[in-house]
Amino acid sequence: MDRNDSQLEQGAMPETEHNETNDNNMASLLEQEGLGIDFPKAGEIRSGVIASITPGQILVSVGTKSEGIINGREYEQIPEEELAKLEIGQEIPVFVLNPEDQNGNVVLSYVRAREESSWRQAEELLASKGSVSSSIIGYNKGGLIVPVGGLRGFVPASQISLSRRAALAGDTPEQRWGKMVGEPIEVCVIEVDRERRRLILSERAASAETRETLKERVIEELQEGEVRTGRVTSLAEFGAFVNIHGADGLVHLSEISWDRIQHPSEVLKVGQEVKVKIISIDKDKKRIGLSIRQLQEDPWLQRAGAYQVGQLVEGTITRLTKFGAFARLEEDMEGLIHISEISEKRIEHPKEVLKEGDVVTLRIIKIDPDNHRIGLSLRRVDSMAYADLDWQTLLEEDIPDIEEDLDSAPDAESHVDSD
Repeated sequence: MDRNDSQLEQGAMPETEHNETNDNNMASLLEQEGLGIDFPKAGEIRSGVIASITPGQILVSVGTKSEGIINGREYEQIPEEELAKLEIGQEIPVFVLNPEDQNGNVVLSYVRAREESSWRQAEELLASKGSVSSSIIGYNKGGLIVPVGGLRGFVPASQISLSRRAALAGDTPEQRWGKMVGEPIEVCVIEVDRERRRLILSERAASAETRETLKERVIEELQEGEVRTGRVTSLAEFGAFVNIHGADGLVHLSEISWDRIQHPSEVLKVGQEVKVKIISIDKDKKRIGLSIRQLQEDPWLQRAGAYQVGQLVEGTITRLTKFGAFARLEEDMEGLIHISEISEKRIEHPKEVLKEGDVVTLRIIKIDPDNHRIGLSLRRVDSMAYADLDWQTLLEEDIPDIEEDLDSAPDAESHVDSD
């Protein structure tokens, strides 16, 4: 009887079966030893506790038998101000780069964990259409830089709220955006692109403010007569629209300039910043009337200042109407000769006495600065009512000639006879 047969008779286990049992026992033992250990996986974000901090290396307990390690490039990427705040025992998020390197270490990243968490937060915000509060930390020529978690998001100019855009002033990015740095802002995520590292945000999507509600609010704040700064938004044949803090007002063609213009584009361009005067507010129709020319010096008043009532002037007849004749005193300065002021005799039409192109002497009988009108008279040119004024004017005009005559007269002593 061989050895195996003897063992069988005695109830002993064959050697092959005994080896299998040992293997099973070992596996069971290893399983028991590993109970409670959640082995990390690459790409996983975990919460760990800092076990030690030394120059160039941080050990973090992540639930394994040995601590994970943050060193090399992953250590260097931690901003100095954040590194200075880390303490032993502090709980931090870590990203598993490698669950076991050649030395058996779990390789971790603190910066990647924060970045990954931020991308996930951004994706959740995109899916939920929720908003997040942040603050403006910078800008470029196209819009604002706003952080979301550990990421720098971008708010294009078109996605900035109406009220914030209405306050824009200046032509350079510094002038337009600089003063907004540090201001709080509520934004929604509208695009997430990890590969291109793009995070696009919108303040408008997070704001319930509409153009109509904004205009209503601005109209309530405005008062007739006050001066505001606005930006030209569009031009039309009848005038220009200027935006004041989110509400468009109309500058009628006649209120753009004191000079006669055919189209607003002769003076203004879209995007131009201008000062305007509020001249009318219709809250029911939500209309705002504006004026640019009323903030400019009136050239008519300057020219009219050279004239006075009663003065004799020379004018050229430019046109005839049923009610009178217009006479040009100088460029862009006309006066009206009412039909009753043309002749002492009763006439039916000015053409009975005058024709276009006639140059005549006229007397100023009225100056109306509010309506830019000068009243003239032909029949009162020789009126005795103005005799004293005419005499005084004549003296003032003749005085220089008299003085010249006196200056040119020979010395009286030179005519004394030497004899």
